[in-house]
Amino acid sequence: MGVALDITRGETLIGKRVPKMDAPEKASGKTRYIHDINLPGQLHAKILHAGVVHARIVSIDTSAARALPGVHAVITAADVPWQRPIGVAKDHLPLKTDRVRSPRDEIAAVAADSAEIAEAALNLIKVVYDPLPIVSSAEDALQPGAPLLHGEELAWTSPDGRREVLHAPSLDNVAMTFNYAQGDVTYGEAESDAVVEDVFWLHYVTHCCMGVSGVIAEFEANENLRLYSNTQVPFLHKREFAELLGIDPGRVRIIQPPIGGGFGSKLDIYPFEPIAIFLAKITRRPIKLVFTREEEFMASPTRQPVLLRLRSGCKRDGTLTFRTIDTLHDNGAYTSWGATTPFVMMQTFSSLYRVPHCQYRTRAVYTNNPYAGSFRGYGNLQATFAVEAHMDKLADAIGMDPLAFRFKNAQEPGEVTPQGMLFKSCGFKDCLETAALRSDYSRKHAEYRAKWHDGNPVKRGVGMASMLHVAGGAKIYPSDGCGTILKIDDFAHVTLITGASEIGQGSETVLAQLVCEELALPLSAVTVVNNDTDITPWDVGVHASRTTFIAGNSAIGAARKAKAKILAAASAKFELPVDRLELRAGHIVEKDSGNRFIEIGKLIRSLHFSDKAELVMTTHYYEPPSQHQDREFKGDVSAAYAWATQVVEVEVDTMTGIVRLLRVTGAHDVGRVLNRLGIEGQIEGGIVMGQGYATTEDLIVENGVVRNPSFRDYKLVTAPEIPEIDISFIETMDGEGPQGAKGVGEAPAICVAAAVANAIYNATGVRLYALPFTPENVYRALKQQARPPVWRVAP
Repeated sequence: MGVALDITRGETLIGKRVPKMDAPEKASGKTRYIHDINLPGQLHAKILHAGVVHARIVSIDTSAARALPGVHAVITAADVPWQRPIGVAKDHLPLKTDRVRSPRDEIAAVAADSAEIAEAALNLIKVVYDPLPIVSSAEDALQPGAPLLHGEELAWTSPDGRREVLHAPSLDNVAMTFNYAQGDVTYGEAESDAVVEDVFWLHYVTHCCMGVSGVIAEFEANENLRLYSNTQVPFLHKREFAELLGIDPGRVRIIQPPIGGGFGSKLDIYPFEPIAIFLAKITRRPIKLVFTREEEFMASPTRQPVLLRLRSGCKRDGTLTFRTIDTLHDNGAYTSWGATTPFVMMQTFSSLYRVPHCQYRTRAVYTNNPYAGSFRGYGNLQATFAVEAHMDKLADAIGMDPLAFRFKNAQEPGEVTPQGMLFKSCGFKDCLETAALRSDYSRKHAEYRAKWHDGNPVKRGVGMASMLHVAGGAKIYPSDGCGTILKIDDFAHVTLITGASEIGQGSETVLAQLVCEELALPLSAVTVVNNDTDITPWDVGVHASRTTFIAGNSAIGAARKAKAKILAAASAKFELPVDRLELRAGHIVEKDSGNRFIEIGKLIRSLHFSDKAELVMTTHYYEPPSQHQDREFKGDVSAAYAWATQVVEVEVDTMTGIVRLLRVTGAHDVGRVLNRLGIEGQIEGGIVMGQGYATTEDLIVENGVVRNPSFRDYKLVTAPEIPEIDISFIETMDGEGPQGAKGVGEAPAICVAAAVANAIYNATGVRLYALPFTPENVYRALKQQARPPVWRVAP
């Protein structure tokens, strides 16, 4: 772990292959996840889910459950009349009052001496329902006369009796809309030589974090709330949990245990968290509530299913002319972050390629299905799937090579899109060129296409797709910043206290590298503290691929202040100007000669023991130079943008419909590589996640019910199915990122499904418009037995 810097060679940690700092603890089984944490006096909680899709609650009888020995509390909505709606649209009560809208809906909860007793108590609760008509699809939800799922006002009454309406009645089942326009699409279509229009269907998938959802809630003696929580946004949740209780957010402390994956699934408050708090408040005991795997499938958010209609045009020379897009999002029964993914999709439609005229209309609609949350890529997988299919189809329509067509329309450095995004750096064309060259794309594309009718039932194909994503944060909230506190002790050991959360992405290792680079210390000299809101400074949370960029710049700022303090002290001690001194390999040295004067630790000790003792402690807050988008969705929302191109080579067995990924060639604009091992892992993991989205994963929902809530029936990609992966890094440093780096957390998952679709077409001449590409779905399409998606959406 300790990578020592060589004073004579001036070695750098940047770009090295550095193992994750938490790897030894995890690999040895010593890491204590939330399952492993137990507090004195702790009770275990379980939730009674409705199990019915849509119904009125007629009665709830909890008497038998309350009488069971070992049970300390049984609560329903009647026991917490002060509960406050949660979620992005504040349309969601943690415990349902008179109506359920999804099988996962929370009816009651039990706190008991053990999880087994709590489970037994749930079985004693009797609920009588009056069934209501089910709205099983977004199209149905918009039909005239469709049952209204949130047709009533939702108000909150505070503990002091103050009433506040948080959610107005929805009169048409539309939860959210996003409409955007640039240019004149009528003019653009009129000047087009080729126009294509298609309808696409993007399906349900779920996150499948290895660590299921869980929380421990405890009220301290002074009534402050302490939560052990896997949230990705601890500081935002402090305020939301405080609102639940009507207390000052300063009285909420969130401690994050090590997290077994997030991928966006922990970006919102979900009912189990308030319920644990309710039980802790009532019992005056710590409450531990951890999902079973089946609950995790049923009661955690999903990637949002989308029905998408796309119409695109181009001139004969390959210039894109216009694009119109309509999307319909199945919001599910309540509104979490899934309803806002059109915000990111818009960016892909308007700005992945230069398109002068674009019109975008989208609606997120309530149904009785599982509700959709945020998920790695945040709508970009769905948008890229459609756009990149059209890029191939338009190229085909004008007889142009797909790679040349993309080059013709690719963004370049310095461009400002109609949405106002400024691409200070842009490695898009380098990504296209590198991925095509390393995969031998053009030769294989022509060769495989020529074999469509050669009689061999096993075909090969290559497909290409590219992506654009935010890579320097995303100004969604009033601030997109992060704070750092840095302390160097008298042995030159650094404690880096960062607001950034570690959810498995390896951020603590990268932050330590950046600090070591500034202070010329080995990694073994750094401890990262990142898991306690009472200790760490503010940060807006893990999302939008922002942590390396935002927290990295914050850490560098704090380290540079510490460096300045050390050099100033050395300057005084050795009577030399600061600009003649430098830190190298744990020493203060003369910059030109490299002659060492003193160890950093020894100098700091001298400060502590001097007449005017002084500590080396610094703070820094970094706010990126980005903008909120205005009401017309225009504004430079990120301080940097990432680009990538992936080429996928597949083998399609036309007798069985089985699609095998043989090789993925990825070229990613990462700004600059900081930890080569970490970024390789991030991109390989993203590609495999994209592979699952494309070929195997399918959360089957029928009339609101999840039919495959287990790893047996929900097919994750496993090791033998992972293709050969070839990754190239395009470095396009634009000066804003830490050491030039851009965020890449979401990027690698975005292109895969689109590239696989293009590869299947290249192999067989058959285009699929709906995911996933399971053997059955592919076989039906090849035999012309599949019904392509149709747009029958009410206006």
